[in-house]
Order: sequence, then structure tokens, then C-alpha cells
Amino acid sequence: MARIDDKKINDITEALEKIEFGSLAITIHEGEITQIDTTEKKRYPLQSKRKKHVNG
Repeated sequence: MARIDDKKINDITEALEKIEFGSLAITIHEGEITQIDTTEKKRYPLQSKRKKHVNG
């Protein structure tokens, strides 16, 4: 296993700290980290729709 340099560790840590909802993918090529991808999701609460009740 190759040694992981501090820059890569810091970049991964920073990406993790910034994500509230989402994912982090680390691409490795020939035992070396070559890419970090983040996908962040924004979540919004659903607003309840009032149902009309009909008497009768």
C-alpha cells in the first residue's frame, strides 16, 4: 500500500466536513488516490397539503 500524503488526507477531511447530506468517492489507480468526488444533496421538508373534508 502506498503512503498517503497529508494534502490528500486534508482534502478528504475537508470534503467530509462540508457535506451534510451526500457522498464522497475516492478514486484509486495503481494504489494511489487520484481523484476525490463529492455529491451533495439539498433536502427540503415536505409541506403538508390540507385535505378538504366533505360532509355528506
